[in-house]
Amino acid sequence: MNAAASEVLVERDGAVGIATLNRPQALNALSMPLMKALIDALETFDADSSIRVMIVAGSPRAFAAGADINEMKDLADAKAAEAAMAEHLGRWDRIGRLKKPVIAAVSGFALGGGCELAMACDLILASETAVFGQPEILIGVIPGAGGTQRLTKAVGKSLAMDLVLTGRRLTAREALAAGLVARVLAPEVLLDEAKKLAREIAKGSPLAAQAAKAAANAAVDRQLDAGLSRERQLFYTLFDTQDQKEGMRAFAEKRVPKFEGK
Repeated sequence: MNAAASEVLVERDGAVGIATLNRPQALNALSMPLMKALIDALETFDADSSIRVMIVAGSPRAFAAGADINEMKDLADAKAAEAAMAEHLGRWDRIGRLKKPVIAAVSGFALGGGCELAMACDLILASETAVFGQPEILIGVIPGAGGTQRLTKAVGKSLAMDLVLTGRRLTAREALAAGLVARVLAPEVLLDEAKKLAREIAKGSPLAAQAAKAAANAAVDRQLDAGLSRERQLFYTLFDTQDQKEGMRAFAEKRVPKFEGK
């Protein structure tokens, strides 16, 4: 098993395929190799007729605490950012295009790309310890993997703007009240309950489940592709700014950034 593959643990439980992020030393930061391994696992499940439902899980402390900033902080400008990041960011889109239902089992931090990963799934089960947010503005950029789009569709523009413009976080209970998550559960039973729900879904007609997913997605995705494209281009343009350089450098150096609007 190569290093990247070991960062995503793959398990089969009857008709349920489970992909668990396994980079605990980095709070499951979504590096390019990790996201590639995750997509490979999920697309393999999606093509397997014996699998009817998928689960994406993390560790008790972190579902995924965000992107791997070290992969981005030294990108010179928008052109370099797009060249380096386009395929990587497109992996969140590929999760949204999976045919079979995908459940996100979220415990601990689900921030930045981690929140975007959870939202790319079809429904979210959260432990009582879960924390959601899009704090990219604190390092001089914006969400680039669907955060401004899916969060706005899930909780409405006003709350989404509150989170995206300030970087503040939602607790699991706040996320439930806002409609971001489906259920809140005790941390010790989260994965078991996710498996139980997946098995319940898997008992039904797989074709009907896929049709239900496609129909529900049609309700929210009519303008999603255009929105994602616009979000991504704006994300790249921020790599032309000194604020992005300062924000990511400060993050890496564990200090407060000094933004000058340049």
